Formats: sequence, structure tokens, C-alpha cells
Amino acid sequence: MLELLFLPILFFSVIVHEVAHGYAALRLGDETALYSGRLTLNPIPHIDPVGTIILPLFLFISHSPFLIGWAKPVPVNPYNFVNPRQDFAKVGAAGPLANIALAIISAMLLTVLNLTGLLGNFALIAGLLQYAVFINILLAVFNLIPIPPLDGSRILAAILPYDKAYKYERMMRFGPFFTLIVLWIFWPFIFKIVQVIAGLILYAAMAI
Repeated sequence: MLELLFLPILFFSVIVHEVAHGYAALRLGDETALYSGRLTLNPIPHIDPVGTIILPLFLFISHSPFLIGWAKPVPVNPYNFVNPRQDFAKVGAAGPLANIALAIISAMLLTVLNLTGLLGNFALIAGLLQYAVFINILLAVFNLIPIPPLDGSRILAAILPYDKAYKYERMMRFGPFFTLIVLWIFWPFIFKIVQVIAGLILYAAMAI
């Protein structure tokens, strides 16, 4: 029962991630996401058949120890920005920052349950909030990996010299391949980092 309720939290987290990209782009002068109807928490415009439905359901049915997924990327046109490189990096950072904010909010709600003595009475909600902390930290850490087209690549491209940034951005076509290699080799390390960060946040929430 609890595992089934993880899916809406995952969907909401990835949607907030993409909407944050769109709002950041809008604030910086690009209205592409707005006119594409993507600045909404309505899940329908954000659904990616593989990342939002097939993969999470497969992981759930196969009793995977974790659930992960993604939404359809929000369209962004960096040529509408005043400073395309720097502003595109800010748009890229907005998604992971939104997930970190969701993790902190979830931890704060756990703190409220703990301080009011209601934690034991709302064990189901507490479990969902703990998962929300973990999955949002996972989404943030994963997306900050500097491999195109992940958000970390936009941030790194903004601080590289122009000639190196150009060569780096040409890696975009090989990005999915490199991402799979990194996940295959470094997934235990990435997972451990997420566990440590999420654990510290949850410890702080329960220690107050």
C-alpha cells in the first residue's frame, strides 16, 4: 500500500522540477514554456510515456528498492535570454533547487508531526514524507551530474571558456549514452551520497 502511494509523490516531484525550469526561464525573458502550456502542475502536459509511466511502473512491479522517473522536458529557448549562457545555467539550476526545496518542506512537515506528538498516529504520512525527502534529493543529485543533457551540464557549460563550452555542448548527442555508463559504474556511489544527504535532513527533522 505504502509503495503504491510513492508513485504520485514521484510524479509530483518530477513535475515540480520541470515547472521550476519553465518559471525560471519566464523570469529571465523566455516565454516558450508559458505558451507551450507547461507552467502548470496538471500532470497531463508533462507526461513522458517512458519516464513518467513505463519506467516507474516497471520498477514498482519488479519490487525495485527505489523508484525513479522523469517528466517531458520543458521547452526553453536560450536565445530569448539577455545573457544566454548564464541564464540557461540558472534555468538548469532551478529544477534541482526545486527538488531540494521539496525535500526540506517534507522534512519540516515531519518535524511538525514529531513536535505535536502525532508521528505515531500518522505513520503512513510520515513514511510518505520520508520518501519525499529521499526521492527529491535523488532527483537533485542525479540532475546535477554534469553530463548533457542533465541540468549539471548547463551549469558547467556556463563557467567553461567559450571554446571548451562549445566542445562540451557537442557531447549532447552522446549524453544519454554517457549517462547510462555513469549510472552503471557510479550508481552505488551516487545512491550512497543521496542516502547520506537525505539521512542528515531526516535526522535534523526528527532531532528538533
